[in-house]
Amino acid sequence: MISTATDTALQRLLDDGRARAATVDPHHVHLWDALVAATEGGKRFRPAMVTATHEALGGTHPDAAAEVGAAVELLHTAFVIHDDVIDDDHVRRGRPNVSGTFRARGQDLGAEDGGAGYGLTAAILAGDLALSAAVRAVALCGAEPLVVRHLLDLFDVALHTTAAGELSDVRLTLEPGTVTLDESLRMEEQKTSAYSFALPLQAGAVLAGADATTTARLGEAGRALGVAFQLVDDLIGVFGDPDRTGKSATCDLRTRKQTPLLVHARSSDQWDAIRGYVGRDLDDAELDEVRALLSSSGSRTFVEELAEQHLAEARSVLADLGIALDVVDAVTVRPPTVVDGSEVAA
Repeated sequence: MISTATDTALQRLLDDGRARAATVDPHHVHLWDALVAATEGGKRFRPAMVTATHEALGGTHPDAAAEVGAAVELLHTAFVIHDDVIDDDHVRRGRPNVSGTFRARGQDLGAEDGGAGYGLTAAILAGDLALSAAVRAVALCGAEPLVVRHLLDLFDVALHTTAAGELSDVRLTLEPGTVTLDESLRMEEQKTSAYSFALPLQAGAVLAGADATTTARLGEAGRALGVAFQLVDDLIGVFGDPDRTGKSATCDLRTRKQTPLLVHARSSDQWDAIRGYVGRDLDDAELDEVRALLSSSGSRTFVEELAEQHLAEARSVLADLGIALDVVDAVTVRPPTVVDGSEVAA
């Protein structure tokens, strides 16, 4: 899905970082290698959206677009690594993530805590390095100074918004009985839409010299796309097959994530039966049971339809602007197949 130019730009950024790491310390090279591994295996639709939007709006700076696309992917890597720290997850895409890799190293070194502290330290530092590399890539992308400043402003807004969303994601788990659907959707919009969709769409527009109105409307489309994407991800986080998606099917329930799926379930007449499966580890049989309850309660269908509504809103804005992005359909309309063999509506 990623263009060759953006793929090349990302690889160059990673190689340059490894070269700098090698001048510091051999153990630091291991850390950078774990960061590089964290960039592998994803769909990389974010950089594709930068370059596709730039091209669709008649942009003439493909090299800068490729660099900024690579920066967006590094920003995503930073958030993924830090998100795993927040969720205490040590596996990503079916293999040990940064914390999992260094936890094992710590264990081999005889750490009294089984390597947990070493893994946590490595993940925080790797995420910081990816974040720094992303901002540096934007600053050195080769665009005109005023364009670079506008891009850095977009990245800054995305960083602040995503941080607010991640904090809200955790805070809402502390208030599970009072979270409203609007609060849940707002949290999902902040933690996903800003950097995964609004940022790449708007960055591509800025690089193409688009006017302020077009750039703002692309932000609206990004917001709607991000919510649709996150709603689909919520469904995969309960109904997905971990062997196929690389995502845990119990983490969201165990950590009481106040997703729209769970918020809706709390308002259903089956909540008394569902609530016993929330906030604890589940075995396979229990997971099947709560999946059935979330389906029969109407919560799964509600989220599917809500995702489709947001996707339709985004498509309408993009159509008005005359922008056709195949990546939109590829990412949000064809999510990984869920365990019962059907696909999520969005």
